[in-house]
Amino acid sequence: MKINDYILEEPLPELRNPHVIASLRPWVDAGSVGSLTLDKLERHFDAQDLGKFENPGRYFDFTRYRPVVFYIDGNRETTIPNTYLRYAKSEGDFDYIFLHMLEPHSMAEEYIDTISEVLKQLGVKRFTRVGGMYDAVPHTRPLLVMGTHDGEPMTGVPGIMQSARRRPYQGPTSIMNLVGDKLSAQDIENMMLMVRLPQYLQLEEDFTGCSHLIKVLSSLYNLPDELSVSRRGRRQYQRVTNEMDQNPGVKALVEKLESEYDARLENITIEPEESEYTELSPSIEQFLKDLGSNNITDYITMWAGRA
Repeated sequence: MKINDYILEEPLPELRNPHVIASLRPWVDAGSVGSLTLDKLERHFDAQDLGKFENPGRYFDFTRYRPVVFYIDGNRETTIPNTYLRYAKSEGDFDYIFLHMLEPHSMAEEYIDTISEVLKQLGVKRFTRVGGMYDAVPHTRPLLVMGTHDGEPMTGVPGIMQSARRRPYQGPTSIMNLVGDKLSAQDIENMMLMVRLPQYLQLEEDFTGCSHLIKVLSSLYNLPDELSVSRRGRRQYQRVTNEMDQNPGVKALVEKLESEYDARLENITIEPEESEYTELSPSIEQFLKDLGSNNITDYITMWAGRA
């Protein structure tokens, strides 16, 4: 079945009230936490391929999103960057669709309209985008997860940080936010889950951040507790702690972040959702400048990445 330039596998599966869980690269996928979350859920549910664009080169620049070459049984294969759909059946009242979105480099309006139409045709009832962004938070405290439901702060969901007020974001954004807007206009639930990651760390793959996202999804979907367990994530952050204890400058930085984190929790506010980087407080900003933030980031990341 073809919808504009999107090819859906036939015969189409019979999906019951499907819920979409989506990630968006590279925007708001710090630490690859959104991508890691979808990968883990797909393995758990044994997800099957559902669709992809027939001509992804209409939307993506392959000098920026590189094809990947690999070998299977001695045969050379090439994976072309694309926006993939996969699906999985569940024992509950709905099934799952996993959507791996890439931010388009051209023909964005057509790209967005096509994705929206595909999800409409599949009868989607809820669209949830998961991801991560950097913030002035310490790795020694539980990572914060912020959530919105139809544009309003989520309440009553374990793992979601509550807020007393919401500060509207103004500034650069992703054109892909229009996907959620279009779905909302069709009375499809629109949710967002965003985990805050330590800005001084910036791991290529942050498994602790992924773990916290899955904890929240487990609260929403009654997933097994063990799905959110990440021994690799614990090892990554433990290595950072070990190095921190041997470096007074890094230890002082983390202690400052801990103090601000604890104060924030007393009257927490949902920060801007769009930017991948949250503005640091003036005291932390100056401290990083005095200490040499790039050296700290490179040093800690080098050790944590060996976990």
